[in-house]
Amino acid sequence: MTFDSQKFPMNVPALKRRSVLQGAAAWAGAGVLGAAQAQTKSAWPSKPIRIVVPYNAGGSTDVIARTIADAMGKRLGKPVVVENRGGASGILGMDAVAKSPADGHTLLVSLSTSMMVNQLLYTKLPYNADKDFDLITQISTAPVVMVVHPSVPANNMAELLEYMKANKGKLSYGSWGQGSQAHLAGAYMSKVTGADMAHVAYKGEAPMLQNLLGGQLQMCFAGVAGAKPFIDTGRLKAIGLMGRLRAPTLPKVATLHEQGLTDDAYSVVGWIGMGAPAGIPSEVIAQLSSVMQEIAKDPKMLEQITNTGGVVVMGTPTAFQEVYKRDTPIWKALIAAADVKLD
Repeated sequence: MTFDSQKFPMNVPALKRRSVLQGAAAWAGAGVLGAAQAQTKSAWPSKPIRIVVPYNAGGSTDVIARTIADAMGKRLGKPVVVENRGGASGILGMDAVAKSPADGHTLLVSLSTSMMVNQLLYTKLPYNADKDFDLITQISTAPVVMVVHPSVPANNMAELLEYMKANKGKLSYGSWGQGSQAHLAGAYMSKVTGADMAHVAYKGEAPMLQNLLGGQLQMCFAGVAGAKPFIDTGRLKAIGLMGRLRAPTLPKVATLHEQGLTDDAYSVVGWIGMGAPAGIPSEVIAQLSSVMQEIAKDPKMLEQITNTGGVVVMGTPTAFQEVYKRDTPIWKALIAAADVKLD
């Protein structure tokens, strides 16, 4: 737009004339800015989008990421591919995302373990979890359930606590690795109850559950999806869930909070979230957030998350940041109770 000041009536008072000129210039500038914003918005995505999952293919996080990729691709009209970068407790995949261009074409779908907890566990990381990533959305919760071998004479948390106290120093609990939620929650429970339980770490959840089924362990925290088949058949007993919400796939299993364990340590729950390299344009974050909230209504997405025992969240970036800030000190306390640091 052009504006000819010479054609502006000269009998208008100078101050008013200047205000109108400034308003016209601002209006013209707004038009240019609006066009630029529209161009920026339409420019994304300009190429295929890559979703990095910092774990091997086949797990719950990978399945959810692939469901998101399919739904996102249909809505954006661009290919969306999932790349598995497993290894080093998620550190390799996280590092790959941190060092990618911040243009919205590389995204991260990961568990809270690698997105938040690792920075509290490891003395050195090749990235700064707080500074090198933008948080897009908390996709879903990822609850764990306390399960025991059928030989354990307990059907709820009160009975299990009595059993633990009566067998101080004689019991073992398992986890799927040092620093995992199963390890940290079990260590905290052992410490605050004085049960002095032994921790047995496994390379994954499957071997942990197999040893629990075989009676080599008495108890463990396990992912709902992995434990549910054994709970349903009576091969394991479910004692209670971490977090404040019951799992849709285990509606009869009360949370530990409901059973009187109201410490923050028992109320915190793992989650699956989406992030990106820090510094991507705010317009792209807004578009991603909008697309993800649409995907949350997709029946296939709901089914996949429910099958993991989780609850769909798909909140805003601000809501995700609040969860991140709220949960970090709780995990820090859990790690301190477990007295664990990894290199």
